[in-house]
Amino acid sequence: MEVSNQNRKRKAIDAGHGPPPPAYRGSDSYEGSGVDLSLLEALEKSSHNAVEALDLKTLKKLVLSFERRLRDNIAARLKYVDNPEKFADSEVDLHDELQKLKVLAGAPELYPDLVASNTVPSIVNLLSHENSDIANDVVQLLQDLTDEDALEDNDDQARVLVDALVENNVLELLVQNMNRLTEADPDEATAIYATLTVIENLVEVKPSVAELVCERTKLLRWLLTKIKVREFEGIKQYASEILAILLQNSTVNQKRLGQMNGVDAVLEGVAMYKSKDPKTPDEEEMLENLFDCLCCLLMPLENKERFVNAEGVELMIIIMKQKKYAYGSAIRALDFAMTNYPPACERFVDVMGLKTAFAAFMGKIPLNKSIKRERYKEELEERVISLIASLFAGILRGSRRDRLLSKFVESEFEKIDRLMELYMRYSDRVKSEAERLDQLELDDLELDEDEKYNRKLESGLYSLQLIAVILGHIWCSEHSGMRARIELLLKQQRFSKTDVKQILQEYHDNIGDLDGPEEKERGQARIQLFISAM
Repeated sequence: MEVSNQNRKRKAIDAGHGPPPPAYRGSDSYEGSGVDLSLLEALEKSSHNAVEALDLKTLKKLVLSFERRLRDNIAARLKYVDNPEKFADSEVDLHDELQKLKVLAGAPELYPDLVASNTVPSIVNLLSHENSDIANDVVQLLQDLTDEDALEDNDDQARVLVDALVENNVLELLVQNMNRLTEADPDEATAIYATLTVIENLVEVKPSVAELVCERTKLLRWLLTKIKVREFEGIKQYASEILAILLQNSTVNQKRLGQMNGVDAVLEGVAMYKSKDPKTPDEEEMLENLFDCLCCLLMPLENKERFVNAEGVELMIIIMKQKKYAYGSAIRALDFAMTNYPPACERFVDVMGLKTAFAAFMGKIPLNKSIKRERYKEELEERVISLIASLFAGILRGSRRDRLLSKFVESEFEKIDRLMELYMRYSDRVKSEAERLDQLELDDLELDEDEKYNRKLESGLYSLQLIAVILGHIWCSEHSGMRARIELLLKQQRFSKTDVKQILQEYHDNIGDLDGPEEKERGQARIQLFISAM
């Protein structure tokens, strides 16, 4: 699945609505410079104005000082419950100690020693401190300690820290603290961004955190609330990205969100752009995040049903007809919805989707100037090929099947001509890649068969296989005019049906059992039927 790059990291969030993103470390940094003044201050204080080497001795000194200030604060709060002025100084001291601990982000090799010092529970528990400023200091500290740059080349040490954090309920406490914050307050808004960044960082180090945080907290509900906001704002963009990250590799989360009316919520979010374009690059990114979420949600069968019932098919067709920024994303969502789900295919035909789909198939793809991806048109071409293959697989008989087949007859077989044009182009690409791989082997670079096959898939073999499957469906309709046209075009390019059958055979032999052995057997039987018929 290509919903999203698994290792992507958040871009700048600030879209002119609300506080700057956590990459700026809040109010303790020069605006836009990324320089963390609190970290520099901690470096100075920890060494009495001379930078001290970060080693085990320094770590123990920092930890002891922090634990001492923490005990002082607890004692002062217990002693002067009704007199905040009496424990205010101890809170300032505790704040300073938390700032000093930030220097540890510069020595991730010491994380196992930090965990061994048994200080992690003390740090994490401060997320529930009565003073939200102290809790937010902890969030900022955790953001620094788990930052991607800090953890570079220290994977094992990072996992030790993340494991300790999770074992001490950091996920529950992070979300609980976030729920008491408001975006109306700039400092609290910065803490909200920082909280989401910490969760993103934890997932990056330990992917199972994606399911744990959804199982143990109400984060999914919170994220849904944010993406439902009608006006675009920075927090909506970041919420959409975090939601996509949590969904992209987790069937459990996809099903969980579906049960929470997540399909409806995401459809509401993308519906705002059915007849308008995003105004800024940040808003464009948010819309793409929402479609990433939708495509992830459309993996489980039950969510495909929710999508059809919520008139998601109709909405995607409207978006395509409007030819706005979301055009390509709508095609992608339909492809996910119709894969192995006949009811979506039937609905698509019933609501007059064929005309729109085949316009795209014929290459009439609107190009949006703000979309600068190199392969944008080619990606859409591949999606439309997949969508049409799904239609043939989902509609096997009846008047809908006749309507689908008739598209290849109308206008003097122009759709057959287009299909064969695509077949030739992808065939040439795959042939070139196969020759390149053969040359690599001659140059003593060993490639096993699976690797060679995957390389060919990346060069266009999968689309070529789907085109061959579509040709198989058309051939088995026994329409003499379409058969004659296919044979004529193959002969003109010095191809034959044998070439198509070879592509089908390779596809047959590599059908996996991801959807179960029975589905694999059905799929192979269908392809074998095409091979025999041709």
